[in-house]
Amino acid sequence: MITPSQLRAGRAMAGLTIDDLAASTGLSPEDIDAAENSETLADALMASRLQSALESRGIVFLATGQDDASVGPGLRLRTGSIDEGLRPERLNATNDD
Repeated sequence: MITPSQLRAGRAMAGLTIDDLAASTGLSPEDIDAAENSETLADALMASRLQSALESRGIVFLATGQDDASVGPGLRLRTGSIDEGLRPERLNATNDD
């Protein structure tokens, strides 16, 4: 589950205001503000909705020690586009695997 500091940082990296994030998740701005300023995100459903909204904007959440055992939880911005494969109109016998 994401942490309040990851939530604040992810929202900042995505360039969203609390109102923007509230509109995209269906949560109230007050709930998001409370989540960002809490010790932990106790509501798993709220945390999941917030995480999904930020991930859809390119935020990648990292667990404690995911890249380095001595590092706490963090995040990064996804670079590049997601490989969606070949478009149907570009499929042919030469690229049929």
